[in-house]
Amino acid sequence: MSSPSPVRKRRVFYIPGYDPIHPRRYRELYRKESAEQARISGYDITLSPKKTEDGSTARYGWNVEGEIDGQTTQTTFDVLVWSDIVRDSMEKGILGTYAQLVRTAWAYIASGALFRLMRLRKGPVIAALYPVGMLIGQLLLALLAGHLVGKGLAWATQFLPLGQESTSFAAHHMAASLAYWLGLLPTAWGLLHWFKAKDNKLFAYYLMHDYAYSARHKGANPLELEARMAEFTNEIAQALTEDLDEVLVVGHSSGAHLGVSILSDLIRKNRVPTNGPSLSFLSLGQVVPMVSFLPKAHRLRADLHYLSTRDELAWVDVTAPGDGCAFALCDPVAVSGVAPEGQTSPLVLSAAFTHTLSPDRWKELRWRFFRLHFQYLCAFDRPGDYDYFQITAGPQTLGTRFEGRPPSPSTISIPANKFTGMAA
Repeated sequence: MSSPSPVRKRRVFYIPGYDPIHPRRYRELYRKESAEQARISGYDITLSPKKTEDGSTARYGWNVEGEIDGQTTQTTFDVLVWSDIVRDSMEKGILGTYAQLVRTAWAYIASGALFRLMRLRKGPVIAALYPVGMLIGQLLLALLAGHLVGKGLAWATQFLPLGQESTSFAAHHMAASLAYWLGLLPTAWGLLHWFKAKDNKLFAYYLMHDYAYSARHKGANPLELEARMAEFTNEIAQALTEDLDEVLVVGHSSGAHLGVSILSDLIRKNRVPTNGPSLSFLSLGQVVPMVSFLPKAHRLRADLHYLSTRDELAWVDVTAPGDGCAFALCDPVAVSGVAPEGQTSPLVLSAAFTHTLSPDRWKELRWRFFRLHFQYLCAFDRPGDYDYFQITAGPQTLGTRFEGRPPSPSTISIPANKFTGMAA
């Protein structure tokens, strides 16, 4: 639902993707980038700490006052935190991560999902293959280094005094073998540890854990995630009973498909008041097909099918071809093969990085793939109609802002999924 009247009070629930970092990161990103966008676009945004009912500073939220188009809007941000679940899923160690690699590759290859995903967008598939290739490369380099060190130690044993001539050959052979393995194993293991310590630059382990988390249950949500999603649903339902003009749910990356299921649960259980705030859903940089194309993603496919016809909310999906980590301009409902007759959402729009970023800025960011995946939450120096800060802190609801807007002409809506079952 959308309202033509100005938004005076808004609540935003931000659902991060698979991210182990403390949610204060998103507050600081918003603070920095909103100030830059306000400077560029000529409006004012002010952040302040969020207070809980007892007056203490809230841990995972902040308040925003926007002065845009002559209107003042008060917005309260909440980050729906599941970073603790992410961190727990990443505690696999080196051997555990390589076991994940084998299981995850098998899940996507054996099911045929990998090849069908490549028909949509090669970028996110390459991003998914990156940790596989990087981890295999690290293992080969570690083994090669260990082999060279081991060969060197084995060669050095020929100079050891190992008894009489009649027994020296066997003794030297045994010593050489022992020296080889004593060189190979510690060197290889040490180098693998070094690579893992550098993963904040390489992202191989991080991405491997990300894809493995969905593939572990072949697209079904783990129990701990379902429990957390139920908590999120309750929080949003409570906000819909408050004196607000809009409740806006923002799902970024993996958070987009969590948002689909959370909002579907909310509507199915009749928890959206008829005369309550406008309910809006903004999905950004979505990677829905990475999950919905897996054989046991019945829950997600059913939720996509259901949410795409509901008039209780306005759903806008924003991606950009310049984001190599997202399924850019892929209608997540249609490509998953579950589009119903009468589908009305999402409205698929492009953030058009090559147009909304100046040539110099685009040149600076073009090969920073992970930074570009967060560009939706950042300032644009040549902004178009997609402006994250006007959407979250401005006087229009999401539905009003994009009312009458046609989908991007390059939208991909061809069904490409082998698995379309929606019943577990």
